[in-house]
Amino acid sequence: MTKQFKVSEIAEALGGKLVGNGNLMVNRVAHPADITGEHDLALAVEKSLLPLLEGTAVKAAVVAGDAEVKPGLLDAYVIVGRGRFAMAKLTDMFNDPVGVVVGIHPSAVIEPGVKLGANVAIGPQVYVGSGVVIGDNCMLHPQVYVGPEAVIGENALIYPGVKIGARVVIGKRSIIHFNASIGADGFSFVTPQMGSVESAKTTGSVGGSNVGLVRIASLGAVVIGDDVEIGANTSIDRGTIISTKIGNGTKIDNQVQIGHNVVVGDGCLICGRVGIAGSAEIGNRVVLGGAVGVADHVKVGDDAIAMAMSGLAGNVLPKTLVGGVPAKPRALFVEQIYNVSRIKHLIRKVDELSNRIDMLEGTNAGQE
Repeated sequence: MTKQFKVSEIAEALGGKLVGNGNLMVNRVAHPADITGEHDLALAVEKSLLPLLEGTAVKAAVVAGDAEVKPGLLDAYVIVGRGRFAMAKLTDMFNDPVGVVVGIHPSAVIEPGVKLGANVAIGPQVYVGSGVVIGDNCMLHPQVYVGPEAVIGENALIYPGVKIGARVVIGKRSIIHFNASIGADGFSFVTPQMGSVESAKTTGSVGGSNVGLVRIASLGAVVIGDDVEIGANTSIDRGTIISTKIGNGTKIDNQVQIGHNVVVGDGCLICGRVGIAGSAEIGNRVVLGGAVGVADHVKVGDDAIAMAMSGLAGNVLPKTLVGGVPAKPRALFVEQIYNVSRIKHLIRKVDELSNRIDMLEGTNAGQE
């Protein structure tokens, strides 16, 4: 169903300043380069986008506080301070997610001992194991698997294909996207004698062989805090003895791997293709850019930021910006990149000096 709002309602919701006719109706948020009709609401929170509105049918827009709107360009506009924050509120207003009908679909399997809260929606071919607790207003899309004794907090949204292992705890208002795996066994193996990895860590060289890999069972679970969002195809492994933990309000992108025993703090941003090895500790409000790798047992302090494709082989102090492989403070990382770019010129200089020395030595030899 198409949502419609008055521009005055938009201004109130965004906490912005309304200029012009607040009674105009809008039913679609549009980029200035994608205007389709007069009922579009142009999202022009960058000054460079305003010229794109000229000659279009659009009558209303959301603009940045420093924007200069030409007279007659728009019939109404809303001035906001922080553009991306306004966009977050605006997209939430117009969002129309695909839902699941409240109740239990006939094809779903609900094992004995399950406790269901009020207004729960369980879609087709969902499996809910024995002893599971699902809170009020939860929505489980088709083909979700919930293992025995798992707990899903109220208002959680679980998208199709998600697999939630036994005894996993999902916090309130959490969102888990397509085909995520929460609570698979950790990647833990050991050899009867010291293997290649152990010898390499101890001596710096490969002195053993991985003969007879023995599996270490995962007895722990995964505990997800409240207001967590987990992206599609992300995997979070259960702990070996203690549980793997994700703090409140943390947001995890697609295709992320979080190993066994990892502890992630509150309010973190973990971008796509990040890999966090077992027993690492990630502090509060940490940002890990795309494809960052974190070695096992590494500790990352609160408010630290790792640039994309960084390799965190050692501990990172709080409020530190690091980059590179191995990761180092950004200033040092940038300096090293700059110096590498100068190597070609340095080689040319060395060659020139070598040729001049050769010429001088040849001249001197001829005078002897």
